[in-house]
Amino acid sequence: MVKSNAHTIEQYLNELPEEKREVISTVREVILEHLPDGYQEAMNYGMINYEIPLETYPDTYNGKPLSYISLAAQKNHYALYLMCAYQDPELKARLQEAFEEAGNKMDMGKSCLRFKTLEDLPLDAIGQLISSMSPQEFIGSYEAIRKSRRR
Repeated sequence: MVKSNAHTIEQYLNELPEEKREVISTVREVILEHLPDGYQEAMNYGMINYEIPLETYPDTYNGKPLSYISLAAQKNHYALYLMCAYQDPELKARLQEAFEEAGNKMDMGKSCLRFKTLEDLPLDAIGQLISSMSPQEFIGSYEAIRKSRRR
C-alpha cells in the first residue's frame, strides 16, 4: 500500500500525478456530494478519510476518529475503503448488483474496493451507498459488531 505523509487534502492531491489526481478528485466529488451531515473529511491513515470526529464519538477501539470511508491512490490501483459495506452485508450485496448491472467485476476484500479506472466504478451506486448511513446509524452498526466480537 502506498501511504502518503500529507497533512492536508490539498497536499495529498498535489503530490499525485495529474491522471491519478483527476480520478481521486472525481471520486472525492461523488463522496462529498452524497456524504451525510456529521461526517468530516480529513487526512488519516495516509489517505483521504471520511470519519466521525472524536468529539462526536470518542469510544473507538484505537482512539482515532471512526472511519466511514477512505479514498487512496495506490501504486497499481485506486482504493475506496467502504466500512459501511463491510459492516452491512445487504449494502455490500447491493453494491455487487450494481457492478453486475454495469457489466463490471467488483474487486473487493473486506472493506477495500479496488479499481483501476473511473469506468470500473458504478459512481451512482457508490453515491447511494455513501448516503445510506447517517453517523448515528453507522455508530450503531459499529457498536453492534464490537459487542458481538466481545462474546
